[in-house]
Amino acid sequence: MKPFEKLLKKKRVVIMGILNITPDSFSDGGLYYQNIKRVIARVKEMIREGVDVIDVGGESTRPGSERVSEKEELNRVLPVIKAIKRIDKNIPVSIDTYKSNVALRALKNGAAIVNSLGGFAFDPKLTNVVRKFHCPIIIYHIQGEPKTMQQGDNVYKDLIGEIKKFFKNQIKIGERAGLKKNQFIIDPGIGFGKTFEQNIKIVKELDKFKSFGLPIAFGTSRKSHLGRILMDELKLKKIPPSGKRLEAALAETAIAYVNGARIIRTHDVLETKKFVTTLERVSR
Repeated sequence: MKPFEKLLKKKRVVIMGILNITPDSFSDGGLYYQNIKRVIARVKEMIREGVDVIDVGGESTRPGSERVSEKEELNRVLPVIKAIKRIDKNIPVSIDTYKSNVALRALKNGAAIVNSLGGFAFDPKLTNVVRKFHCPIIIYHIQGEPKTMQQGDNVYKDLIGEIKKFFKNQIKIGERAGLKKNQFIIDPGIGFGKTFEQNIKIVKELDKFKSFGLPIAFGTSRKSHLGRILMDELKLKKIPPSGKRLEAALAETAIAYVNGARIIRTHDVLETKKFVTTLERVSR
């Protein structure tokens, strides 16, 4: 059994630490971009803090972001993946990409999981890569694409039903390509083509995705709707910056935990680890 599969079997909740190697991500853009010393320091820090998986991304998917070339994305992520494996070969690495060749090269260099925006929608060849390596794939939902996803009306006739339909279609595509059911992980994609109210509805109704019988990943860390909640409820004059939304993220994490989330993506590993550990203990 591979390390990540062992984690899912052993642990109720897996903590996935976010490491963005980009100049323009919404929260930590530029912090680790072209700075391998800072990357190494952060990786070591996350390991000390108890991270279970490190999720490496080389293309920002924030609202309004531009796509980057495959070559540029590889230049950003491959040195980082190699560095992580030198530091601790047993830490599973997730590659956050929808591009088949980026996933292929990342997996060849030590990554163990593919975390794909839109599943196979943006690059159908990704099915071949996931089948070849027999690795898990996190399929996270998006309406539209990152550059324009928050510019429309984000109209859904049935929000939860349409996200479930998306998962069914992506799983069907994967299975037709030879993937096994135990390779799929689903993520409803908080903040990806959803309004403020739609994000909250997903959190409250996350348990409806348990019908798939698959692990549910959940990522709300530092997202903009959390800032709006804090501004509205605390009567603040402006939305708190991304680094000041931890308590709101942990509150949503608690709801997600109760509703069945198995994998929590976060920028704040130590705080989330302590929080989830406490949740697990008091809910036994």
